[in-house]
Amino acid sequence: METAALKKHNFTEGAIFSRIIRFALPLIATNLLQILYSTADMVIVGLSSEPDAVGAIGACSSLVHLIVNLFIGFAAGATVIVARHLGAKDEGRVSKTVHTAILMSLVFGIACAAVGTLISRPLLHLMGAEDKLLELADLYTKVYFLGVPFVSVTNYAISILRAKGDTKTPFIVLTAGGLLNVLLNLGFVFLFDMSVDGVALATAISNAASAVVLLIRLAKDKSPCRFSLRRLCFDRTAFGEILHVGLPAGLQSAMFSLSNIIIQSSILQVNNALAPVGSAYQPIVKGAAAATNLENFAFAVSTALHQAALTFTSQNAGADRYDRVRRSFLACSVATVLLGTVATLILFFARTPLLALYGVRNGAVGTLDYLAYDAGYQRLLLHLLPFPLYAFLDTCTGVARGLKKSVTSTLITLVGTCLLRIVWIATVFPTRGTLASIFISYPLSWIVTTAAQLLLVLIVIRKKTKPQKT
Repeated sequence: METAALKKHNFTEGAIFSRIIRFALPLIATNLLQILYSTADMVIVGLSSEPDAVGAIGACSSLVHLIVNLFIGFAAGATVIVARHLGAKDEGRVSKTVHTAILMSLVFGIACAAVGTLISRPLLHLMGAEDKLLELADLYTKVYFLGVPFVSVTNYAISILRAKGDTKTPFIVLTAGGLLNVLLNLGFVFLFDMSVDGVALATAISNAASAVVLLIRLAKDKSPCRFSLRRLCFDRTAFGEILHVGLPAGLQSAMFSLSNIIIQSSILQVNNALAPVGSAYQPIVKGAAAATNLENFAFAVSTALHQAALTFTSQNAGADRYDRVRRSFLACSVATVLLGTVATLILFFARTPLLALYGVRNGAVGTLDYLAYDAGYQRLLLHLLPFPLYAFLDTCTGVARGLKKSVTSTLITLVGTCLLRIVWIATVFPTRGTLASIFISYPLSWIVTTAAQLLLVLIVIRKKTKPQKT
């Protein structure tokens, strides 16, 4: 018999588009708030006494994401497997998956912190970070990785709540955590005269608070997703299922970050070639970092619809409702492209005042201000404007993972996106040596990967919905 808690978040029946929108809106709001707080980090640290602080965080962001995504990217596997068991109404498997996932989050988080602390400085140096920029970026990563176990637990707890359709609780908890983060940033930067270390420490503390609150919330849950320390276990079947979906997802995220590390290294090369020796700050790095942070507001939309596609596909596939999988894919695609286009246009045409929040303002040709603004403009032009294409790609990826085609989807992404970018940077960039030749690699790789991912999804859905011969 289906419990009331299961029925409330059962996406295998009823209207699709309206339920996807209701599911996604809190996710979009949550993502926007998280990014708003991240933006506040950058803005506040930009007001510190260290002029290279914004650039330092931007320089190491790809490295941080590489290590973190590799370990906690497995949370996508927890979402899929919990949602599938909920769709199949198997409460026993739901409970074992939940407790195995929480244990995994703690183990992976500690491993991530250890690896990140050991290899961050050598990799930053290999990327081309030098002198003060290297010292600041290394300091940020060292402090940040101390809090990664809490980041991991938070991500896994959120994945469990979202798998059962609860997007409001993560919204409330992350909103409170974000406010705490901003307050700590202000205190560390302005009262204690800290810079990147203060921002990283504030992030670690706020994530620790969020992790504790989310675990308490799961402990009080009335559904099969309820968490109990006494039931914490390592179930080999659940672990294997999560890993089967989550490992490709984690590797895909890590490979994305690896290609971004190579791109960041190329940006540093352009910066070192154009910035005068002894500059007050590194303008190309700062401008690109500011634009990247702005772009995250658009990516908040695609991330939310990706999660909606993942959850709706997983539940309906678990219930063998592939007709609803097809309709969910169409609904998510329409919503993603429309919302992504609106977000992109707003950010691009408001770029000048928005970039100014990070201390990036246009100036006379040849000045540091001009170089920084031009770097930000070129990234927004070549990376942000084609964003709706990436948003659709993200939805395709979510559906593919929900259909348990995570390995195939990952291989497509690795070849069509990561490998293509790496080859591009290795062959085209050296002949041009410009920022444009770097940033254009993004939309080109999206075109190739989107076509392949769409073909994969359509083939799988067609096979599942094709009438069986008797």
